[in-house]
Amino acid sequence: MTETTTPDVAQRLSTGTSGLDDVLRGGITPERLYLVEGTPGAGKTTLALKFLMEGRAAGSQGLYITLSETVNELTAVARSHDWTLDNIALFEMVAEDEFSPDHEQSLLHPSEVELGETVRGIIDLVEKTNPDRVVLDSLSELRLLAQNPLRYRRQILALKHFFARRKCTVLMLDDRTAEPGDLQLHSIAHGVISLEHLANDFGSERRRLRVIKMRGLKYHGGYHDFTIERGGICVYPRLIAAQHHRTHSTDPVTTGLKELDALLGDGLFPGTNALMAGPAGVGKTTTAVRCMIAALKRGQNAAYFLFDERLSTLMIRSKALGMDLQPFIDNGTLQIRQVDPAELSPGEFAHAVRSAVEDSDASVVVIDSLNAYLHAMPSDNFLVLQMHELLSYLAQQGVVSIMVLGQHGVTGDLRSDIDISYLADTVLMMRFFEAGGEIRKSISVIKTRTSDHERSIREFKIDQDGISIGEPLRGFSSILSGSPVYNASKDHLMALRGDDKDGPK
Repeated sequence: MTETTTPDVAQRLSTGTSGLDDVLRGGITPERLYLVEGTPGAGKTTLALKFLMEGRAAGSQGLYITLSETVNELTAVARSHDWTLDNIALFEMVAEDEFSPDHEQSLLHPSEVELGETVRGIIDLVEKTNPDRVVLDSLSELRLLAQNPLRYRRQILALKHFFARRKCTVLMLDDRTAEPGDLQLHSIAHGVISLEHLANDFGSERRRLRVIKMRGLKYHGGYHDFTIERGGICVYPRLIAAQHHRTHSTDPVTTGLKELDALLGDGLFPGTNALMAGPAGVGKTTTAVRCMIAALKRGQNAAYFLFDERLSTLMIRSKALGMDLQPFIDNGTLQIRQVDPAELSPGEFAHAVRSAVEDSDASVVVIDSLNAYLHAMPSDNFLVLQMHELLSYLAQQGVVSIMVLGQHGVTGDLRSDIDISYLADTVLMMRFFEAGGEIRKSISVIKTRTSDHERSIREFKIDQDGISIGEPLRGFSSILSGSPVYNASKDHLMALRGDDKDGPK
C-alpha cells in the first residue's frame, strides 16, 4: 500500500475501466503524469483509449500522440471494441506524407533524429490542441532517439513539468524495452501501473496488472487478473474478504433429507462451507444437488459452478433422480455456469462468485469440483490462499457453500490432489464398500464446527427415488480406509453420546 494520505474520491479521475478504478479506490489524481508499462499485447493501448473516451464523456478534450502506431491502426483497435474516436485528437509524430518522394531527402533514420526536436513537436501540439487528457505512445521510441540515459531522463522531466503547467493528466505508455532493472521512469511518474501478459503451457494466456506505486493514494496492492473483452478491459480486483461483511441469519437450514440433517447434527448453517469428499461415482455431486434443491424450494437463490461434468449430463441425471433443475433455471433462481478451467483465471472465477452472491443474491454456492479448480491455478499455494479468501468471503456473506472434492482411486488408500479439509467447516466422507457380492456406498460426517454431529457411518443409495440413507453400519470396520472388514462378532466399543453404556448394538 502507498502513503496514508487519501484525497476525497470526488477529487479523483476515473480511468474509464471500472475494475481498475476499484483497485485504485476511485481513480487517479488529476493533473499528474502516470506510467503504464507492459509487453506488446498486454492491453496498454486499449486502456489508454478507454481513458480518453471517459474524458470525452465528461466533456474533456483528449489527445493521443503516437510515435509507433498509425492513426489507422488506432481506429481499427477502437472499431474492434465498437468504439468511435470522434472528438479525440489523434496525431502521428511522423506523418504519412513525410515518407513520400518529396520528403525523401529530409527523412532521417530514427537513431539520427534529435530527441529535442521530437519533444518540441509534442509541446507545440499540446499548446495547439489544449487537451485535458493526453496519451503518449510510446516511450520506447523516445528512448531510442535519446541513446543516452541522462538525456532521456532530462527530456522526460521536461515533459512532466510542461504537462503540469498545462494541467494535463497524462498516460505515458512503455513496452519495457529498457534494460532490466531500469527504474528511471518509475521515479519520475506520479503513479505506475504494470500490465503483464503470461502464456501458459496449455490454455489461453493470462493477463494481470499491478499498481506499483500511486503517490498520495491508497490502493489495493498485489496482482489483479484482467481480460480484454469486446468493449475494453475487464479487471477483476483481488478478493479481500475482510472488506465484505453482511449481517445474516445463523439458523440452520435443512439439506432436504432428515437423515442427512441428523448426521450433520442440525443441518447446514448459513456462513459455513461443507466439503464432500470421495472417489468418482460415489454420489458427491448428487448429494450437493440435493442440498441445493432444498434451498431453491425454500425460495432462495443458488449458483452452481460446474468444472468437471457437462451441463447436459448434470441436467439429465438430476431429472432422472427426481431433482429437475430446469424449472429453477427458468424462473431465475438458479444459475449454472459451465467452467473451463483452462480458460478461466482465478481472479475471474472469484469475480463470478461475487457477482452471483451480490448481484443475484445467491444463498447457496456449489463448486464442483475443487480438482479442476486446482488445475486452473499456477500452484498449490495459490489454490489454498485463494480458496481460503473465497470461503471467508462467502462465510461473511451468510452463504452456504458446498465444495466437491474427488479422490484418486475407488478402494484402498484414497488420495486427493491437495488437502483442504482444514478449511472446511463440515466434512462429509463418502466411500464404497462391498457386501454380499454388491457394491454399496457409505456416508459419514468427519467434522462440523457448528454442532455436535452423529459419529456413525451410514449406508446410502441413489436410485430413481433420489437419495436414501439407511441405518448405521454396525457390522463393519475400516470402511473409511477403503478396505472394509465385516465383523460377525464385534468387540464392545467405548460408549458414545446416543449409545447406552454397554456400547453400540
